Amino acid sequence: MILIFILFIAMGLLIGILSGFFGVGGGFILTPVLLLMNTEPITAITISLLYTIGTSLSGMFAHLKMKNVRWKEAFIIGLSGMAATQAANPFVYFLNQHGYDDAVIPLAYILLLSYFGWSLLFRKKTKNSKGKPIKKWAIVLLILTGAIGGFISTLLGVGGGFIIVPLLISLSGFHPKDAIGTSLLSVLFIVSIGFITYFVKSPIDLSTGALLIAGGLAGAQAGAYMTDKFEHAEMKLLLGMLYFFTAISVGMKLIGFEVLGMVILFIFIGLLYIKMAASLITRRKKIRSS
Repeated sequence: MILIFILFIAMGLLIGILSGFFGVGGGFILTPVLLLMNTEPITAITISLLYTIGTSLSGMFAHLKMKNVRWKEAFIIGLSGMAATQAANPFVYFLNQHGYDDAVIPLAYILLLSYFGWSLLFRKKTKNSKGKPIKKWAIVLLILTGAIGGFISTLLGVGGGFIIVPLLISLSGFHPKDAIGTSLLSVLFIVSIGFITYFVKSPIDLSTGALLIAGGLAGAQAGAYMTDKFEHAEMKLLLGMLYFFTAISVGMKLIGFEVLGMVILFIFIGLLYIKMAASLITRRKKIRSS
């Protein structure tokens, strides 16, 4: 029993670091991991949303200190996302009742992760908005961004940040760090209403989520701190690669190779942590020598 507690706390910690670093809530990694562990899709979604509440809250406070949050935009995205969660919830239960959720939800993950991985790695950069006042067309883009993020959040049990961050960068011209901080605040609204909606219909054992959050709170703070130590292009590259490898691991589950999919994902995440640690060490050496 103690080993299970330690496992979930460690899982929450490691995913929390990536959550704070990339501003993506952590759900887009946690839900596939839970699915690979053969957790029921709706249960995995509900646990993931609860976890994302904790990591988003922790990461948001860290980014507030670094002034990476654009409040007005975050509220627009959050409110439109909350409305979209209520449209997605009945759709998920429809899939569950007809036995389609085991195939549709993983497939949706693969398609979305592949697309956003491609958009971050290969699409041309857009000009930074540099904090200019929101124009009417920009508000429409923000509303659409929130609606897409909210719908996908409830469909897949994610914060929506893994969609909101690249959309803010590619469509609204956000600076990557501003996109991350703003995403975390808007995601907090989205996942809170999403979790409540699921929990009322399908209650879960809250102890699992509590253990994950316990590790995730510390991890999100550490990850948010590290964003200030990396170049923007480097962060986009790492996030794009993480999307692709997560998509590959979920694809392995669809064809019956859950263990292989988990191994692939864990190996890449391990290499990602090594890369992050190496970059931090290199930068500290440069600072000391200068």
